Amino acid sequence: MSQTYGKTSWKRFALVMVPSVAATAAIGVGLANNALAASFSVSGQQFKVSVADLDGTNFAQYGDVDSGPAGAHPIAVSAFDHATIQKLCQSVPTNLGPLGTWVLKLNAGDDPSKPVQADNLMIGLDSLNADATFDNPNAANDGKAGINIGQDASTLAGNAKGRVGGFGQAAPHAHLTGVQQTAWSTSAGTFKLAGLHLSISKADKPGDGECF
Repeated sequence: MSQTYGKTSWKRFALVMVPSVAATAAIGVGLANNALAASFSVSGQQFKVSVADLDGTNFAQYGDVDSGPAGAHPIAVSAFDHATIQKLCQSVPTNLGPLGTWVLKLNAGDDPSKPVQADNLMIGLDSLNADATFDNPNAANDGKAGINIGQDASTLAGNAKGRVGGFGQAAPHAHLTGVQQTAWSTSAGTFKLAGLHLSISKADKPGDGECF
């Protein structure tokens, strides 16, 4: 039997408090070799993600719907075949009734020589702030544009593709800095989290202990 205070089940709390790549079982398996391989999401709850620097190949973006227990949410899917990430932070608050609101936060890639590495990264988000550059380092050889805006989402290059006839945009290379986003889901073929640190802190007011 799970221990309960008021209406708070601690087993349920343990599941709800795990954002995105911080799935408890996956961390237990993956920490040995610093690799988390699977698909991860927060069920029916938004979470915040901040990144100091993201360098990605085969960027693609298109509209979609994220469905879960809390209902359907329109999202923008941002995808990269591979991404190198500096100073990754993910956080999610959970209200525990009489115990107040607590925030679980994950940090990784703070050492510039050991960034986070992700393959087949897909983020379902509804808000993004960043400075971004989209280009094609091989334009002189392959003649492709730095970014293609408005193409059919089902024809996007790389591994991520949207719906037939849907709006999409793509670039061979993307560099984003100062990233702040709110998301509903994150998935990746592999996440390698160097310097992983996970913490839980009490939030006395909205925003306390979160990534931004």
